[in-house]
Amino acid sequence: MRLNTQSARLSILMYHQVGVFAPMRTHRANYCDHRRFAAQMALLAHLGYRVLSLDEGLAGLRGERPLPVRAVILTFDDAYDNFAEYAWPVLERHGFPATVYAISAWLGQRADWFAKDPGRPIPTLMTAARLRALHATGLIAIGSHSVDHLRLATLDPEAQRRQLVDSRSALEDILGAPVRHLCYPFGSFDRTTVQLAEEAGYVSATTCLRGAAGPEDHPLVLPRKAISFGDNLLGYWWKLAIKHAPKPELVEWRRRLAKAPASS
Repeated sequence: MRLNTQSARLSILMYHQVGVFAPMRTHRANYCDHRRFAAQMALLAHLGYRVLSLDEGLAGLRGERPLPVRAVILTFDDAYDNFAEYAWPVLERHGFPATVYAISAWLGQRADWFAKDPGRPIPTLMTAARLRALHATGLIAIGSHSVDHLRLATLDPEAQRRQLVDSRSALEDILGAPVRHLCYPFGSFDRTTVQLAEEAGYVSATTCLRGAAGPEDHPLVLPRKAISFGDNLLGYWWKLAIKHAPKPELVEWRRRLAKAPASS
C-alpha cells in the first residue's frame, strides 16, 4: 500500500571535506570544519531528526514507508581521506548512516583537480581498503562518483556510459557488494546521463540542484542542500527547517522529468 506523500520533504545534505582548514573566501561549500561538523550532528540528535540511509529515504519518497517530518540524509562527495579521521568517528558515535561517493580510478591518490586553483591544498582520497572497512560497519554506503571525476554532460554518450558502468563494476569488486547510488561529478548531467544511469543499474543519483527532495523528484535527479564552511548552527538549522522555494533550475528539471518512469 502506498502512503500519502504529498507533503513529504527530505533534506539531502551535501558535504565534501571535513577537517581542519584555514579561513577561505572561495570554494566554501567544499569544506566543513570538524568542530562545526560535530556540532551539526549533535544538533540533529538534539532536535530529534531521523538520519536515514538513501535506501530508507527513497522508500519514503516513493510512499512505501512513512517519512519522518524531520528527516535528513548525509552524503559526502569524492571520498576524501579526512572523512575517516574526522567525520566517521562522529557519525559512529551518533549511529548515523551516510553515503560516501568514491571515484573509482582515483582511490588512494591526490585530488589533482584542486591544482587548477593555485594555493589550494590538494587532499588525498581514501584507499580501497579504507572504503571496505567503512562499508563493513553497516553505517556507511559507498556510492559511485564516476571513474575519473569528469563533467559527464560534456562527454559523448559512450564515454558517459563507461564512466557510469565501469565505476560501479570496479567499486562492487572492491566491496563485494552492490553499488546502487550515484553522484554526478560537479553536478554535471543531462537527460542522456539520467537514461544511462538507469541503464547502468543505479537506483538513485544526487545532483547539485538546490532544494529539498520530494515525491515529485526523479530518483536519478535528487536535489541536495550544500553545507558550507561558513555555516554556523543557526545557518545550518535554517537550511534544514525553512521551506525555501525550489531554485528555478530544479523546477525546470522536475518539469522535464515529470513523466519519466521512476527507478525501482
